Amino acid sequence: HASWRAVFFLNAPLAIVDLETTGGNAAFHRITEVGIVRMQDDRVVEEWSSLVNPECRIPAYIEAFTGITNEMVAAAPRFSDLAALVLTKLRPPTRESPIFVAHNARFDYSFLRTEFRRLDVHFSAKVLCTVKLSRRLFPEYPRHSLDAVMERHRLTCAARHRALGDARVLGDL
Repeated sequence: HASWRAVFFLNAPLAIVDLETTGGNAAFHRITEVGIVRMQDDRVVEEWSSLVNPECRIPAYIEAFTGITNEMVAAAPRFSDLAALVLTKLRPPTRESPIFVAHNARFDYSFLRTEFRRLDVHFSAKVLCTVKLSRRLFPEYPRHSLDAVMERHRLTCAARHRALGDARVLGDL
């Protein structure tokens, strides 16, 4: 773990983000769950998550993969209902904006930007992708999926493929 800390000095606040979605393309699919772990000085200062009503059906294979069902999100808030809160967690008004951290950050970042764009809200952040970081720090390993990184660093996750569970693993990392 010391090698991870040496790469970037964890003085900057971090917003570790994980999303679950109805599919893999932000232009066509929607968010079903948001998980955010905020860290400062190498410690967790806040954890937050919410199911999100994607306003469309979740395909059966996604339900099986994440465990998030259409019934679970039916009464959940829509992203538009959560947008102001999510934005505050990603860009707190009174503090330095945290670095947006995600595993395969392009995926999570693109989904959030697309959802905010639908609401005419501009969102941008400094981004740290832990897949790219793992490739840079551990080039001798062929795989850098979250499962591979967890195995390599002996990390566990009580709720794999759920937004907060996966975000917590990245916080541990």
